[in-house]
Amino acid sequence: MAELLRAAGFTADKNLGKRDKALMEVLSRAASLLIEPDMRRRVQHAEIAARIAPIVAAGGPVVLLQPIVDLDSGDRIGAEALSRFPRQWGLPPDRCFADAHMIGEGHRLELLALRRAAEHLAHVRGYVAMNVSPSTLLIPECTDLLSRLPTDRVVLELSEHDPVDDYDQLRAVLAPLRAAGMRLAIDDVGAGFSSLRHIVVTAPDVIKLDRSIVTGLGDDPVLQVLTRSLVDVARVIGAKVVAEGVETGADAAALRAVGVDLGQGWHFDPAVSRDKLRDNYAVSYA
Repeated sequence: MAELLRAAGFTADKNLGKRDKALMEVLSRAASLLIEPDMRRRVQHAEIAARIAPIVAAGGPVVLLQPIVDLDSGDRIGAEALSRFPRQWGLPPDRCFADAHMIGEGHRLELLALRRAAEHLAHVRGYVAMNVSPSTLLIPECTDLLSRLPTDRVVLELSEHDPVDDYDQLRAVLAPLRAAGMRLAIDDVGAGFSSLRHIVVTAPDVIKLDRSIVTGLGDDPVLQVLTRSLVDVARVIGAKVVAEGVETGADAAALRAVGVDLGQGWHFDPAVSRDKLRDNYAVSYA
């Protein structure tokens, strides 16, 4: 910054008087406040672009599958497609997609991830749940891609963390897809407040409970009441309930006891390649 200011003429000259020097110092500080944030933003965007470019060039992130299991029978009903980025980045997938959106590459990266997820449909039994942000769902390229899939085997997951600015527009885009058999899931329910609005407005086919209300459910009466309430809401609108982040058999048993239909998490399997998916996962509640 000092070199930049000198080049711009914002450093004090030895021949200036005290008042002039003071003025130049004020101007220098003001310039740094204006210039430094912009420089930091440009450096940040350049770093993100350098990371994202090879992923885009390769056709998108690696997409693995995490089983979604019936808590009564142990049968795998479907699987969620989960994007994975290079481990050395040290960043969760949500952050990677958010960074891509920051530099204007978010829609492209999401579409590539959807295509990678769709490739699994021909090789696995059951449905495949695919994540998409509301903003990407609204672009024509996304709806065109989704309409060409076997819609009865796709569950489209909308995260509650992503704001919806126009629900009428969202419903209009979803209507033909749902009419063709595609199911809608509201993800991360319980992590915040907007999910309830998503549920009321869209009447989804699947409600996915956030791991924050799943972990320790068996020992927390408040979480049990909350989960039962969400199960009741799901029953009213005819939706299935999937619990994310099921880590232990105790979690699975507690979820089953309050009426949750399906579960996914490390208790069954982490996200794996499609050849490692099983059709049944042993469950015991004795």
